[in-house]
Amino acid sequence: MKSAYNGYSFKLSDHVTRTKVQFHNRYGIELVGDLYLPAHYEGKLSALAVAGPFGAVKEQAAGLYADEMASRGFAAMAFDPSFVGESGGTVRNVASPDINTEDFSAAVDFLSTLDFVDADKIGIIGICGFGGMALNAAAMDTRIKATVTSTMYDMTRVTARGYFDSMDADARYAMRQSLNAQRTADYQNGTYARAGGVPAELPNGVPFFVKDYHDYYKTERGYTERSLNSNEGWNTTSPLSLLNMPILQYSDEIRSAVLVIHGEKAHSVYFSRDAFAKLTGDNKELMIIPGAVHIDLYDRKDIIPFDKIESFMKEYLK
Repeated sequence: MKSAYNGYSFKLSDHVTRTKVQFHNRYGIELVGDLYLPAHYEGKLSALAVAGPFGAVKEQAAGLYADEMASRGFAAMAFDPSFVGESGGTVRNVASPDINTEDFSAAVDFLSTLDFVDADKIGIIGICGFGGMALNAAAMDTRIKATVTSTMYDMTRVTARGYFDSMDADARYAMRQSLNAQRTADYQNGTYARAGGVPAELPNGVPFFVKDYHDYYKTERGYTERSLNSNEGWNTTSPLSLLNMPILQYSDEIRSAVLVIHGEKAHSVYFSRDAFAKLTGDNKELMIIPGAVHIDLYDRKDIIPFDKIESFMKEYLK
């Protein structure tokens, strides 16, 4: 299978330009992004850094969001997180709650140095698992003036507790045993086993949201060649740090603006409701989209509330 639009899952807007850019994070990892700009603009622009979903790449939902926001007058960069896609980092296909939070701040570093960007008007957008990382970055980085999370997962919570917090300490211990046995095997083999992305064929009885993931990642709708979820998935041992180091410990101290968006019918909506409940201040908003499921907010432009995202960013990036 090939991606629908020359390596991308969406068509570039006629009113937007796209340029490949490179920058580095605080750990020295070289990151790669696509910078989307309005075809015509004057003066300095407000800028947005966009990443997610978890296991996706910039050629998928993040790029679609960046393309749309650029068509609305923003400089918007969709980027691959460390160890994923075109970005650097060895070993490949591994996640880190610390480094992936840092990746958002590295994107702010880069955007703030561009001569056509107003460094005081930078926001971030995190989709799915990178919604949680974006919110975590907002708790750390006071340069981030506005944050939007869309169909958010807290990857540390779901890894350590399972869906709907169904895992107990014994289940976590069994997971640790399995993951650490795999570490030994990987070291002995000199390679890293992959966990597998979304299966090409789904067994009977899988939850509806797994079918939704299949509909996005394994069909022309969302498939791209670099996507982990579309292909062989993360390294099997990737969950270890997510299992051990929870994010959002200081999200109640975020003073900048936050808009939390989720679908009413999404299996994951409890992540957003719980994260929002911890936020404080009158510049925080929760927007629940009636009838929407988790992946509707990946690419359904008729459902993603881009008008609201635009007005929110314009209100707080001023």
